[in-house]
Amino acid sequence: MAFGWRRTHLGTEADRATFRTLHTASLASPALREGLTSASAERSIKHLRTLLGAPALAITDTAGLLAWDGSGEHHGKLCPELAATAVDEGRTHVAQRGVACLVPTCPIRFAVVSPLVVDDLIVGTLQVFTDNATAGLVRAADEVATWVSGQLDLAELHASRNRLMEAEVRALRAQISPHFIYNSLGAIASFVRTDPDRARELLLEFADFTRYSFRRHGEFTTLAEELRSVERYLLLEQARFGDRLGVTLRIAPEVLPVAVPFLCIQPLVENAVRHGLAEKGDGHISITARDADSDCVIEVEDNGAGEDPERVRRALAGDAELDSVGLGNVDVRLRDTFGNDYGLIVETAPGAGTRVIVRVPKFAPGVHP
Repeated sequence: MAFGWRRTHLGTEADRATFRTLHTASLASPALREGLTSASAERSIKHLRTLLGAPALAITDTAGLLAWDGSGEHHGKLCPELAATAVDEGRTHVAQRGVACLVPTCPIRFAVVSPLVVDDLIVGTLQVFTDNATAGLVRAADEVATWVSGQLDLAELHASRNRLMEAEVRALRAQISPHFIYNSLGAIASFVRTDPDRARELLLEFADFTRYSFRRHGEFTTLAEELRSVERYLLLEQARFGDRLGVTLRIAPEVLPVAVPFLCIQPLVENAVRHGLAEKGDGHISITARDADSDCVIEVEDNGAGEDPERVRRALAGDAELDSVGLGNVDVRLRDTFGNDYGLIVETAPGAGTRVIVRVPKFAPGVHP
C-alpha cells in the first residue's frame, strides 16, 4: 500500500499574520534594548516601518532626527518641530499642516506622531509619514510607540543595573584594606636584604594583585582569574604571617572557565584571614571549587574564632558597620546576577570557625567574562 503525504497549512491566515508581526518585532528588539541612539534607531527603523506598512518612518529624540526610512526623506526637516509638539502635548497626534509638499511623486500628506516614554519622561518620538491618516493607522502607531517605549524602558533598566553593579564594585575596591597594602609592602621590604629574589617575586605578585583589583573593564571574570588573584593575596599574607597562616586549595579544573562577578571571592578570603587569625594567632584557610551538575560550588572556610550568626545576618543585610569586607556587597551582586537562589550561605558560630558557600550556574544568559 502506498501512502501519500500532503503539505497542510500551519494555522490560519490570522495565525500567520500574528507570527509575522511577532517575528518583525523581535528583529527590532535587540537594537532598542541598547537605548535610544542614532545607531539603535538606524538598526530598528526598517523593521518598525514594516510593522506599520507606512510609506516612511522617522525616529527622533527630543532634539532632532535620529533615523529615517522610506520615501520623502526631504520631509526630515519637519521632524524636530513635530517632536517638540509631541513633547508639549504628551500624546499621539496627527499633523497635516506643512506636511504635504509640491513634489508630484511624493505620497506623504500626513504625519502621525507618537511620544516615546521612559520612566514617565518623553525621550523621543515615532513619526509615521503617510498618504492617509486612518484611525487604524493612528491606533497602530500609538501601539508600536508604546511597545518601543517598553523596549527602551528595559534598556534603561539594564543600564541602571550596570551602573549599580559598577558602583558596588567601586565600593568594594574602596574597602581593600590600606593596612593590607602597607603590611604587604612592609613584608616585601623585610626580604630586600635577606632574600632579594623572594622580595622581587612578592613585589611582582603585589603589582599583579593591585592591577587586577583596580582594573576598569568588565563586571565578570573567570573563576580561574579570580582564584589567581586570591592566590596572590594569600602569598602576600603568608609573607607577612609565615607559618601562622596555612592554606589549602582544592580546585576542580573543569570549573575554572565558569564566569563569576568580578571580586566575588577575594572579600570572602580576606574575611577568612581576618577572623581565622584574629583571636587564635594562627589559622588555616581552605578554598574549594567543585562541579555540581549545572552549578559550580565554591567554599571558603577558616578554623578561626567564628562569628555571631546574627551579626553575619546583619552584614548580609547591608549593615555597613559590620560588613567591613563587603560580604553584603558580594551577596547582592550574586543575587542580582543569577537570582535569589544564588546568594551567599554562611555557616558559623562562636568558636566553630566559618564557612562561606558560593553557588553559581556554570552557564547563565548574558553572563560572560
